[in-house]
Amino acid sequence: MPWSALIGGVLIGLAATALLWFNGRIAGVSGIVNGLASQATGERGWRIAFLLGLAGGGVLVMKLTGQAASSPSGTPILLLAGLLVGFGTRLGSGCTSGHGVCGLGRLSLRSLVAVMVFMAAAIVTVYVSRHLPGAGA
Repeated sequence: MPWSALIGGVLIGLAATALLWFNGRIAGVSGIVNGLASQATGERGWRIAFLLGLAGGGVLVMKLTGQAASSPSGTPILLLAGLLVGFGTRLGSGCTSGHGVCGLGRLSLRSLVAVMVFMAAAIVTVYVSRHLPGAGA
């Protein structure tokens, strides 16, 4: 059984629940990042703490397991992918974490549709990049 995925999922759920209970906020990462630039100073503390915890958790897991994060695509493709995801979250009025983790938990129909679109796009992307001649690596 993939214990790290199970533990990670539980921790994500707990973090999203805690943020909603204690701050009344949805744990949508793109909204949290966007709010750093556009919110009042009093809103920055929890946003910075959330993002540091998000990155720190990844670093902690890498240290504990001895595995480094890597991608066969390389850094330029990862940067481009990150920019495209950022654009998509603005266009779609929400990100995968906000819709997938929090929206589905609140039984939001809008989030269900958004997650279905995210997943369909992911399936098509993987198929194109791995199975069509001349596409992908």
